[in-house]
Amino acid sequence: MRALFLTLFLAFSSAAFAGNTEEIPPASEIPTVEQEFVAAINQYDKAKIIEQFGEPAQKEDMKIASSGEVIASIWQYHFINTDPDGAYYETTELDFIGEKVVMVVFMNHDGKEKVSVEPPGTEEIEEVLPQM
Repeated sequence: MRALFLTLFLAFSSAAFAGNTEEIPPASEIPTVEQEFVAAINQYDKAKIIEQFGEPAQKEDMKIASSGEVIASIWQYHFINTDPDGAYYETTELDFIGEKVVMVVFMNHDGKEKVSVEPPGTEEIEEVLPQM
C-alpha cells in the first residue's frame, strides 16, 4: 500500500512541477530599470552583456592558480541602471560564476573607494555592579 501511495504521489508531483520548469527566453535587450534588470540579468551570458553595455569600466578575474582558468569575475559599469524614479546609479557591479551573473550590486559611488562602516560612537557607561 505504501509503495502504491508513494508511486502515485511521485507521478502526480512530478507532473505538477513539469509545467513550471519552462524557461522564458531572454528579451533581445537587457532591461536597465533596477527591478527588471535584477530579474533578467542571469539569463544573459558575458558576450550578450558586452554586446549591449560594452566592456566594463573595471574588471577583476578570480583564477585557479595552477591552470589560470577564470572561475569568477567582478565587473563594474557606470550609469547603466536606473532606480524606479529614473535616477541613475553611479555604479553597477555584476558578480559572475563562470559565464552567468550570480549577484548584482547598485552603488551610489564610483566603486573605487573602499567604503568602511564604523559603529556609531558610544559613550563609556560605568557599569554598576551589585554590592556583596
